[in-house]
Amino acid sequence: VQSAAAEAKAAQPAAAQLSRKARVEALREQLKQDSRTVDDFMGVSSGSETSSHKCSTPQTVSRDEEMHRSVLGQLKPNYVKADGSFKRLRSIVSNPHFQRVKQSLSGLNLNTVCEEAKCPNLSECWGGESGTATATIMLMGDTCTRGCKFCNIKTSAAPPPLDPAEPRRVAEAISKWGLDYVVLTSVDRDDLADGGSGHFAETIKVLSSLDKKVKVETLVSDFRGDAACVRTVAEAGPDVYAHNVETVERLQNRVRDLRAGYRQSLATLELAKQIRPQVITKSSIMLGVGETDAEVAQTMRDLRTAGVEILTLGQYLRPSRRHMRVYEYVAEEKYNYWKEEGEKMGFAYVASGPLVRSSYKAGEFFINAIINARRRAAAAGLDPA
Repeated sequence: VQSAAAEAKAAQPAAAQLSRKARVEALREQLKQDSRTVDDFMGVSSGSETSSHKCSTPQTVSRDEEMHRSVLGQLKPNYVKADGSFKRLRSIVSNPHFQRVKQSLSGLNLNTVCEEAKCPNLSECWGGESGTATATIMLMGDTCTRGCKFCNIKTSAAPPPLDPAEPRRVAEAISKWGLDYVVLTSVDRDDLADGGSGHFAETIKVLSSLDKKVKVETLVSDFRGDAACVRTVAEAGPDVYAHNVETVERLQNRVRDLRAGYRQSLATLELAKQIRPQVITKSSIMLGVGETDAEVAQTMRDLRTAGVEILTLGQYLRPSRRHMRVYEYVAEEKYNYWKEEGEKMGFAYVASGPLVRSSYKAGEFFINAIINARRRAAAAGLDPA
């Protein structure tokens, strides 16, 4: 008995040593995944630079700059920063088209994503030439039932109930606003039996009855893959049915809420097109979250196979320290490359740029021309394609 106790006592230091070694290995693996080394915490460079510049002063960056540093070590480049210069701001506020949209907002009690999200493209969309002024309206509140790692929207399992008067109020406000093109979007509402699809449909129908000229794009959720919900929105008559796949297939669980899914998103886009062939389908891809070029190309091909006609690509920007880090700031010229590749694949329209977002210049002349042609074909009973 004494011999066994002695052996157990002697084994304790070895076990403790093994435990410490396991913890160190786990820490190393964590640092590796975060793309950091001990040198990062000491303020010196890694690799060969460490030995040749041991005495150099580390680069001083602000807390905000550090938050936006990519996993690959890049600081946020100027080409993904909105131009906030006085000259730029003066040109925005003096734009007559921007002023028309801004002034008409007064008293309409509309919740625009453009202003709430401080979108860097607000001036381009609101200040578009006559016939292309665009704004994005948020329906069904500001609280989402999902928690995607890139999104800054509030989340809750039980958001406030819907306002049954909202569809008519929003539709009447939009018709008074005098917009050429409106994007209707919303938070995810998994707490509702129909995911809010009926709310969308009612808003579209009332708006169409009040103003037949305004073009309507719906940027909707995947409705948990429920075909009946997709049908409800598609049959309500939007000109564009948009749903964002967000990222490549491999990174879906890292970027999006686990209730979302790559194949589920593709299926809803394809179904919307099958239900209403004349509707234009649209999706968006965020770049800089760890995808490869081959994966982006495959995602674009998958979207085309699903019948998607309009594609936007833009750089992911981290909203706060609570959100996933930017993996990489994609080179500016790469966006031109993806635009050209998309056009070769047969997309009718591709908007690609660091600051491009899913509703970027949605009412562009070219898109308007497509919509007008589809409307005329539908009125004449012709094939919309």
